[in-house]
Amino acid sequence: MTRREMLAATLAAGAASSSAQTASKSAYYELRYYRMRTEHSEQSRRTTEFLTRSYAPAAKRAGAGPIGLFNASIAPAAPSILRIASYPSLAAMETAREKLAGDADYQKALADYNANPDPGFMRMESWLLRAFDSFPAIETGPAEPTRAARIFELRTYESQNESTLREKIKMFGEGGEIGIFRACGMQPVFFGESVVGANMPHVTYMLAFENLAAREKLWAVFQTNPDWQKLRSTPEYAAPGLVVNISNSILSPVAGSDIR
Repeated sequence: MTRREMLAATLAAGAASSSAQTASKSAYYELRYYRMRTEHSEQSRRTTEFLTRSYAPAAKRAGAGPIGLFNASIAPAAPSILRIASYPSLAAMETAREKLAGDADYQKALADYNANPDPGFMRMESWLLRAFDSFPAIETGPAEPTRAARIFELRTYESQNESTLREKIKMFGEGGEIGIFRACGMQPVFFGESVVGANMPHVTYMLAFENLAAREKLWAVFQTNPDWQKLRSTPEYAAPGLVVNISNSILSPVAGSDIR
């Protein structure tokens, strides 16, 4: 078995809980965090420059996208930069990796970035998510170049086990939680189930807001929304274990981000 075949088989086994899920057309997202030293702003500048000028264009040439690039404004592990790459399938993800490996311009830029004796980051961490069937691809939002950049909230809900995770995913889709977000004026970007990463099982999703004041206002609207109050009290969704821990980050897009 080739390396490509082994990777595809391993990831597919972790991603699918049923044959129907395996056959889904939902996208896959890699969330890669670049962790940096608090006192070293040069790391952020160099890494942002590399991701914006070299990685994002090369990833798109290789078939990935949309690409999201964000600075962590408020996050459990800051400073950090988050890179989000979307792929239509696991096979497309591996194909993109091969194309990047063969992209001479990108490999030169990567070598130059890595050759600096002062590293551009301390550690990297990647999570792989499978998009919900009910929300199968990233919604980048309005594309007007003159529009001010929004702020983004990335939320992770850890679940007690895989069964309770299934119920939480159902609550978002069939239950209507995503629809309630929209009705309250929130702007969903993506929803994904963890395939590889820390603190599994969990779901991670992203919402966009015009600014921090709008975020505070809209979350207050959501919490008092009668449809949300009804949904959260439904017995199948009110059972213990659906969400046992919540973490969130406030992110600001950087130049080159398709999600802004």
